[in-house]
Order: sequence, then structure tokens, then C-alpha cells
Amino acid sequence: MNEAGAWTEERVELLKKLWSDGLSASQIAAELGSVTRNAVIGKVHRLGLSGRAKNPAAASTPRTAPPRKAPTRSPSHPMGGPSSNPGAMTRGANALAPQYAAEPEAQAEPAPAPSEDVVIPFSERVTIMDLREYMCRWPMGDPTTPEFRFCGGRSQTGMPYCSYHARIAYQPAADRRRDRGKVRA
Repeated sequence: MNEAGAWTEERVELLKKLWSDGLSASQIAAELGSVTRNAVIGKVHRLGLSGRAKNPAAASTPRTAPPRKAPTRSPSHPMGGPSSNPGAMTRGANALAPQYAAEPEAQAEPAPAPSEDVVIPFSERVTIMDLREYMCRWPMGDPTTPEFRFCGGRSQTGMPYCSYHARIAYQPAADRRRDRGKVRA
């Protein structure tokens, strides 16, 4: 600290007196002169002056909060869950949660049978070494066994699977959602 704002014994005693009188750090800095509020706070901290005297008027009368008035009307946005009012706005942590409406049950076409139901002669199935660009890449069997093969049927243009396996692999989103609902039920 510079010479003008040096903490002399007299200035420290005046700081202690003003602090115990309840003055703020800004008021003490103005009273001492050539010292900042932060310098006063730092010195108070270093001196360990934690306790402060309260304003004499405030010390004689205990502070009580005024009694709260009861609300005269209901809140404009009640915090009910979606079950209480389905059309109500979602708030809080669930504000961005997806809201799914129940889909009407439509006549679904029968799902394609699993790959094991399709009879592909073993002689038409191919190994990874025999697989070509135009062949279906649908895996058949357990990959850990020597009998593991790929379908090998004629694939659709630009697709890795034949028409049957493409129907299994690429289900429309509505069908997937409906299938997921059946699993939960």
C-alpha cells in the first residue's frame, strides 16, 4: 500500500472503532480517506473482525417479518401434471419431453416371417469370400460356426438385401412404433 493509505496504528484503531459501530466498508473507506472499500474489507478480514454491532435502534426492537397476506386468487398457471389437464402446457424439467398421442390402430399387413422361415437352399447361400456386389448380404446362422453363410439372393439395386430381407430390415417408422407398443403392453 502506498504511503498515503498506509495502515498506521491510529488508522487501524479507527477502522476497528468504525467497524464495531456498524459502518459499511464503503463508509469506512470514505472516513479514512485514500483507501478503497476493498482495502478495508481485506484489512478487516486479516484482523479477524467478524462481529459487528447492530444499529442501536435495530438492536432494541427485534425484527419480525410482517405477516403474509393469503393469496386472493388462484395462480394463472397451476402446476398440475399432464394427467390433471391434458391440454395444459408442460413446464419445468419435462418441458421438452416428447408428447406422444395414441395412434389409431390401423389394419397392419402381416409382418414378414423370420429369416429361418424363408427356405434358401444351402447351395445358394454364400460365404464372405463368395459374396458379390449384387448379392444379398443378410446373415444366416451363427457367425461362430463354419456353416455361417449369407443369403446370396439377388439384391435390389443400391440396397444390400434382397426384397424379402429389405422388408425386414427397413420397416416404416409407424410399424416400428406400433411394434414397440406391443412389447410394452
